Amino acid sequence: MSTGGTWEPPQPPPRGTVLVVDDEANIADLVDMYLRKEGFRVLKAGTGEDALVAAKRERPRLVVLDVGLPGIDGLEVCRRLRADSDVPVIFLTARDSEIDRILGLEMGGDDYLTKPFSPRELVARVKAILRRSEASAPAPEVLEVGGAVIDLGRREIRAHGAVVDCTGKEFELLRYLAENRGRALSRQQILDGVWGYGWYGDARTVDVHVAQVRKKMGDAVAITTVRGVGYRLDPPPRGAPPPEDPPKPV
Repeated sequence: MSTGGTWEPPQPPPRGTVLVVDDEANIADLVDMYLRKEGFRVLKAGTGEDALVAAKRERPRLVVLDVGLPGIDGLEVCRRLRADSDVPVIFLTARDSEIDRILGLEMGGDDYLTKPFSPRELVARVKAILRRSEASAPAPEVLEVGGAVIDLGRREIRAHGAVVDCTGKEFELLRYLAENRGRALSRQQILDGVWGYGWYGDARTVDVHVAQVRKKMGDAVAITTVRGVGYRLDPPPRGAPPPEDPPKPV
């Protein structure tokens, strides 16, 4: 029976806030429209400065970030976000060279999409990253491999007792390797385990992140390249002494 009101289609459940940072208003509006259709609350910023203010004030679930911004560019915005936040970042940019993709990932980006792009694909990537980052976490525990301690509760990595400054994706990569220590894992297995099933990126993303983890961890862990397969985190040899604690201040 009609109640006399105007029928409206059911709305998707609220999914939280996404910050879209792009100085091209038509692109920002397009992304805004597609994200809102999926139930996201969208904030827009046209400069790096405005983006940092909005991110600090609103604490979004994810940031879609253009690289070529006026003033503070997107790479610097990401670097500053990473100083106190693990918020996922998808770079959206006209730069298509391999060095730009690698630089974006090294600065802490979780994904990289080049213009022109499909807004539906962008939305799919946003949802996939959020599913991975907010999956139910296990009870806090600590993983120890070689000279590394991976504190899951604190989301902190220590190498020979010293805290290592790492991105959220580097943390998840080392965690996944540690949970599968001694096993040769293909790049696709690592992508599925760290980036999630259905991730659209290049498998070379794994190589970039492994290189960064090796650089930061030094000899605290041994990540071996397995030719034709991928990578393996080797457990310490039997009888190896435990990692030494850092010297205590006098």
